[in-house]
Amino acid sequence: MVNLGGARMIEIGTAIPERIFTINRATLKAYADASGDQNPIHQNEEFALSVGLPNVIAHGMLTMALAGKYVTDWAGGSAKMKYFGARFIKPVIVPADTDVDLTVTATVAALDEKLITLDLTATSAGIKVLGMAKAVVSR
Repeated sequence: MVNLGGARMIEIGTAIPERIFTINRATLKAYADASGDQNPIHQNEEFALSVGLPNVIAHGMLTMALAGKYVTDWAGGSAKMKYFGARFIKPVIVPADTDVDLTVTATVAALDEKLITLDLTATSAGIKVLGMAKAVVSR
């Protein structure tokens, strides 16, 4: 068991409280403008449908960024992040005039005196959207 300061005692198997992020078309537009990724699959429903998608989808890197924010907020800042990786397995589908969730949770998979390894789960509408998601943070 490791004391993270205050009342934060963790051990292997400790569940980190979930965080729910809200994504909508305005979020996608803001992210597209900030990142420069103006791919129409993230903004134009007609185009997204024409290429076989079920609707407009969130940027994969937006999904990763929000999962990363979850970790760094819990760990105490971005300087604590030593590793972060995942695979995109399903898109976050964002219909018009709708808020959708990105729910992120984590479980402590390993820890020592210096590092904490987290297994992450990210879902949207109950569907797992990131696979093999892991983060390593310093204590």
